[in-house]
Amino acid sequence: MADIERVAVKRDEPAGADECFGLAMVYSAGAGVDVDLIEAHKWFNIAAMRGHAHAAQLRREIAEQMSDSEIGLAQRAARDWLKAHPQAPAPVCEIRAAA
Repeated sequence: MADIERVAVKRDEPAGADECFGLAMVYSAGAGVDVDLIEAHKWFNIAAMRGHAHAAQLRREIAEQMSDSEIGLAQRAARDWLKAHPQAPAPVCEIRAAA
């Protein structure tokens, strides 16, 4: 659990899927914070969209404990966060044939 708690304190704005997943775990488990399923759903959603392998499954599991309005709030929060923090495109590798 110490690693998960460190993610929440390490920086305000997570950069990658693993950090987003770590925040979701913190909020879903209440590790050093109050349990907040809306925040957990938001971060699982962002982690899933950024490619985390297990985030979508855990997002579905906590959604079963949430009302439709709570899920809507979480989805809007994730969408707003993603708009404010676009992911940088992957670098393009150029291959040039020798002449």
